[in-house]
Amino acid sequence: MAPAPPPAPLPQAAGGRRRWQNRLSPTVARDRCYTRSFRSAGLRPASVSLPDGAIVHFWLPPPAADPARPLHPVLLLHGFGAQATWQWAPFLRPLLAAGLAPYVPDLVFFGASASPAADRSPAYQAACVSAAMAALPGAPQRYAVVGVSYGGFVAYHLAHAFPAAVERLVLVATGVCLEEADLASGLFAVEDIAEAASLLLPQRPEDLRRLVGLTFCRPPRFMPSCFIRDYIRVMCTENVKEKTELLYALINGRKFSDLPKINQQTLIIWGEQDRVFPLELGLRLKRHLGDTSELAIVKNAGHAINREKPAELCRLIKNYIVDPSVKYRDDWILEECNKEVCRVEPEKGGLFATTAITRIYADFHGATDLTFMVTQSDEILRKCFTRKNDQVT
Repeated sequence: MAPAPPPAPLPQAAGGRRRWQNRLSPTVARDRCYTRSFRSAGLRPASVSLPDGAIVHFWLPPPAADPARPLHPVLLLHGFGAQATWQWAPFLRPLLAAGLAPYVPDLVFFGASASPAADRSPAYQAACVSAAMAALPGAPQRYAVVGVSYGGFVAYHLAHAFPAAVERLVLVATGVCLEEADLASGLFAVEDIAEAASLLLPQRPEDLRRLVGLTFCRPPRFMPSCFIRDYIRVMCTENVKEKTELLYALINGRKFSDLPKINQQTLIIWGEQDRVFPLELGLRLKRHLGDTSELAIVKNAGHAINREKPAELCRLIKNYIVDPSVKYRDDWILEECNKEVCRVEPEKGGLFATTAITRIYADFHGATDLTFMVTQSDEILRKCFTRKNDQVT
């Protein structure tokens, strides 16, 4: 038999082309900057292997400068848009300065984390994060958890399944109260899970432009196609199958009635103009959790609050975790947030809903006034949306 022909040089050429693409890639350059910002803040990478073969990549906090004053541990869970370094880099130094110790994992199938398991549920993600935290040397027994969007789904399951570990919870634009039926009802910008997957895992420039338009209150005006294609190539082509399965596991057959209640004190943060998870889901979650939760509505922000309002979001997170006595029902707290939570009109005697919030809620319930809302909501919603004998602006 004749010897096999030598391998074609095409793979080498393709590999060389990829290397040059990465050298010239603005997305790769930005990714390196985010990684450097983690390292310069004192965080160090680590990987934890779990019994089922899963590997969870972590960024661990630096040791406390004063051993007599240990840092307060906080677990930061990223959303579906990117890996951990992209979403949390701007928050590290302010959180460390406030006395917090950030533990930042890549969720499974994001960044350097992976698993051979077939389970794609957020409950499995929560189990992996919990097991990895417990396996870390010197790991804290209890910690606060902050979850953004998809990371908030994981955080909610973490709080429910491991209540002894989670002491406080911050959920940022987290639509855990959604139902699959909400897609068909027109509450979202997409009509089914397949459309949601094509939007959240963009493979074409037009898909990414639409995603940016939905997630930002004020999307960037200038988005060159060459930069968009580069971003898709670097950030949106790995683990597409697995991430699509994560979305189906998240939404398929989901019912609000199946959502368990959690007992931890919870801060709910929502962008006033969120079009990925509309504000109604935040109000629904507030009613579901009741008195153990607080709701902060961030003005002039969409779904990407961490990108559009990083300083405001960081301040809300720090205040809530560092000082357990903080109550976001207080007028002072709302006014201190640079008037981003609600519009303050002293001449009318207090806080009023912005026009956009009023319109969203009225449209959803088919209401011409806010009587329904006043009777169904608690003190913070009454403060934000009505005052007796006054009109909402």
